[in-house]
Parts: sequence; C-alpha cells; structure tokens
Amino acid sequence: MNNLFCRGAVVLGLFCALEAIPAFGQQAAAPPRTKNVFLIVSDGLRWQEIFTGAENDLLTTDHGGNWASKEKLTKEYWRESPEDRRKLVFPFLWNVIATQGQIFGNQTKGSVAHVTNGYDFSYPGYNEMLTGFPDHQINSNEFGPNPNVTVFEWLNGQPDLRGHVSVYATWNTFKNIFNEPRSHLQMQVGWDVPYVGASLTPRQKLMNDLFGHTTALDDEDTYNSFIQVPLLDHLKAEHPRVVFVGYGETDNWAHQGRYDLVLESARGFDHFVEELWTTVQSIPEYKDQTTFILTADHGRGSGPKEWKDHGVDEKGSQNIWIAVIGPDTKALGERTNVEPVTQAQIAATLATLLGKDYTAAVPKAAAPIKSVLP
Repeated sequence: MNNLFCRGAVVLGLFCALEAIPAFGQQAAAPPRTKNVFLIVSDGLRWQEIFTGAENDLLTTDHGGNWASKEKLTKEYWRESPEDRRKLVFPFLWNVIATQGQIFGNQTKGSVAHVTNGYDFSYPGYNEMLTGFPDHQINSNEFGPNPNVTVFEWLNGQPDLRGHVSVYATWNTFKNIFNEPRSHLQMQVGWDVPYVGASLTPRQKLMNDLFGHTTALDDEDTYNSFIQVPLLDHLKAEHPRVVFVGYGETDNWAHQGRYDLVLESARGFDHFVEELWTTVQSIPEYKDQTTFILTADHGRGSGPKEWKDHGVDEKGSQNIWIAVIGPDTKALGERTNVEPVTQAQIAATLATLLGKDYTAAVPKAAAPIKSVLP
C-alpha cells in the first residue's frame, strides 16, 4: 500500500470519527432519571375549579345544591382573584406541582387540554388515556372487558417492570378497563376487601371492617379515603414502579348536585396527592426518581345546571387539565399560549419517562407531550 493512500485513509478515518462526535455545546440526550411513574386521576374534576377555584354562582343553594350557607362557603372558598381562590382548594397543586412542574388546560390563558374520543365520559376517557387512542366501539361504562391493551399492561410485559405495576382506584369498573383477567395486574378497586390472610394487624382488620360495613353511596365506587390507606401500605411494602390511582368523589358529588361536596372532595384530592408525594419522597427507591402525572378523565358542562353532568350534550365536557411533576420535567409552571395537548398523549408520555418507546409498539397511539420529557 503506498504512503499517499495510507495518509488518505488516516485522514478519512479521522474525519469520520470527528463526525461521530457531537458538535461543541451539544450533548447526547441523557436517559430519563424517572424510574417510577404515578398516573393519578380525579374523575370528572373540571378545569374551571383547577384554574379559577370556586365558582361564585354555584356557592348558592339554588344552583349548587349546597347544604352549607352561602356565607360559610364564601368565607371558606371565595377570594377576588382566581389565583387566590384556586389555592384555597388546591394548595399543594399550586404551591408545589405548578411551581416545580407543568400544568396545562387553562383556557383563559391560551392552554387547551382535551379528550379526542367524542363521548366525554368515563370509560371512553380512561381507554383513551391508558391506550393512547380513542376506540369508538367503547361507548358505555358498561361496555365490559377492554379489548385494547393499556400501557400499564404493556409495561407489565416488559422484563424489568413485570410484577411492578399496580392499580388502586375507587371504581369497580377498572377491572374491565384494565381487563384484569387478561392483564393480571395487581388491582385494588371498588369495595373489594383490601387485606387478606390470617395474620392481619388491628389496623388492617379495621379497614376490612370499614369496607364491609360502611353504607355505600355507590355500590361500584368506594370513598377516596378508603382507597388511600391500602395504597400507602402497598407503596411502603412493595415499592411498585408504575401505579394508577383513580379517585372518584369529585364526579360522584357533582352528579348528586352537591357543589359544596365537590369542593370538599377536590380539596381532599389535593391532600391525598400531597400525602402520596411526601410518602414517595421519604422512600429511597422513589425519592427524586418518581414522576406524577395528574389529570381528569373528562370535563363537565358549565352553568347553573350543566355543571352536574358531562357528555356530548354538555358543552365543554371534552376539556380537561394535565399536570406533571418529576425529575425530568422542567419547571415551566402554568403553561400559557401553547399548542393543545390531548388525553391520548398521556400513555406515551408515561412510557417515555420510563425509557420505553410505546408508539413504536402501538403506532396509532398519540405522541408524548414533549415539553415534560427530558
């Protein structure tokens, strides 16, 4: 081989090597720091309450169906500015999540989050959220077992996550939404007694007794506080890495026409999220390695009567909100004047935060929300 050829080969090899090195100031994308993801849903919680707090017209008995007086509710929930009002109901959301993470859906500030399923009620919404796409054949809450594989079932099939995916929710229908017989996910939903075995602690026996003997508002939906206790026990003992949490009271009390209890349960939801966040930050396997995604399955109507219900006949029911906090999500706060985001994007967002390419496996799933990713 002559020297000229050798020198040319060396130069070409050096050029190729330099091409492979990132340009100055650029770095290869770092893997996500998130090792655990919680998807937390407050059923039917409107974006209006999230971003503007209590609605003055609904603090009356006539429109809100309240048992408490207008004076009492005004003192507890009303302030002149929406920023002050919303913090009365959601102190943790606005003091922590919205300052350290991102929140979408304030339509008064050019941020829209919405569903795409065209039905605007629970089962179609949860399917869209959990699979990444709407399925128009799912047109009833009594549809039965979900034919679609959710991102939770898909993640449970990954070798590093198998057996570390859990579902804790108040609504019994999640057995169908997650197709429990097929997915084999660990689930605690509805009024199922949470603790089994012969050697139960007094606390566990008490919880079982409460599950078995408390008068139910809804035979298929337990209370938020009831699901919180076994959920916290599960986190502390098992350290699941992917967790779905479904709270139902904000929807239940709205359907009952009790705005005072909608506000109370919304504040309770905020408390339970804070309790979950404080708990995971106290556990080494979770601390600074966990992302929370918060949202609702659908919106509701507006006005003195329409707020009680949702669906295609109640204008605005397609509008929701989405919040994210975690080690990979930049602290951009309340998003304003941004492109719309959709419920269908949640599945791929969740998977991507765990370093998994869900859209490659499920091409019809919507792309993740880029701004909350590393």
